[in-house]
Amino acid sequence: MKNIGVIGAGTMGIGIAQVAAQNWNQVVLIDTNQEVLDKAKAQLEKTLFKLVEKQKLTEADSSKIASLIEFTTNYDSLKNADLVIEAIVENISVKHSVFSQIESIVSTSCILASNTSSLSIASISSVLKNPERMLGIHFFNPAPLMALVEIIPGVQTTEEVTIAAKSIIDSWKKKTVLVKDTPGFIVNRVARPFYGEALRIYEEGIADFATIDWAMTHFGGFKMGPFTLMDYIGNDINYTVTESVFEAFYFDPRFKPSFTQKRHKEAGLLGRKTGKGYYDYQENAIAISPKEDVQLGEKIFNRILAMLINEAYDALFMQVASREDIDTAMKFGVNYPKGLLEWADEIGVDNVLSTLTDLFEEYGEDRYRPNPLLKRKVRELQLGN
Repeated sequence: MKNIGVIGAGTMGIGIAQVAAQNWNQVVLIDTNQEVLDKAKAQLEKTLFKLVEKQKLTEADSSKIASLIEFTTNYDSLKNADLVIEAIVENISVKHSVFSQIESIVSTSCILASNTSSLSIASISSVLKNPERMLGIHFFNPAPLMALVEIIPGVQTTEEVTIAAKSIIDSWKKKTVLVKDTPGFIVNRVARPFYGEALRIYEEGIADFATIDWAMTHFGGFKMGPFTLMDYIGNDINYTVTESVFEAFYFDPRFKPSFTQKRHKEAGLLGRKTGKGYYDYQENAIAISPKEDVQLGEKIFNRILAMLINEAYDALFMQVASREDIDTAMKFGVNYPKGLLEWADEIGVDNVLSTLTDLFEEYGEDRYRPNPLLKRKVRELQLGN
């Protein structure tokens, strides 16, 4: 049993606390807002009750899990922690304040981690006296259900800390991937074209939202099309992540945000949570039917898939993660039907390169530039033949 501290009792915090407790660790869940803590405790009780109802937990195990989590506003409760995971607002100054406070309480052997999805580990750890003991441990929402966890050592993180942190999360039956401390890590970087290129296709007037979604689900086997997924995530959240990745990559055109999504965000058309987004979710709303044109659908699917594969190749080229970890991340972090590098081999890297080359020649935009590693792979295959 490990002593685990979790900072922040929001959706991610309570989810991480639940995962830790379900794996029989003692957990301290801290939030400065007592009302938020009370809501988190009520949510946990509701979740555990449902798991018992579905016979996924016994009543005895449910009671044991609940007893393993201490809900408190007192940071001093972290003094015996082996690992502390911060899951608070994505604001660097707030994180700096929290980690400075934590470091003065925990033991020197305690591992410190952030669940950040968009901020650099190097930047967060810069306030620590011992930054070598900090890294990123990025869960996906909802944490109890999503298998993937990105493990992100910073430039100062020791190998021992990385190995120890990965070992703990592996013991929680999660699929861990090791990632370099770069913007978006694996998933939020590689997945950008799924949204961005779909928006671009719409803006060019090639197809409407429903047709693009149909193309990706029908031909690609994706569980949700990009517009349905953006409405599910929230256009405010999805746009903000795109904007932050674009800025973090020094405004690389590959990550350029969309005016269409920005206008939806500005208009409050955020998706399911507001009742309207790209689709209307209000009662008695008329569903939009896609144009089920096979030739058009295949063209849309091939274009978006080529962009996704190109981004996966770029992550591999820049040694963000291993080939296996990139494919694992996309399958288990965003539920893609296949790993993108595996998918490229299946359909032929020469076909992917041909699609990208055509786009690059037609538009003349760096957005469509084929990755050097992809071009090398095609050359190697051609020489081999």
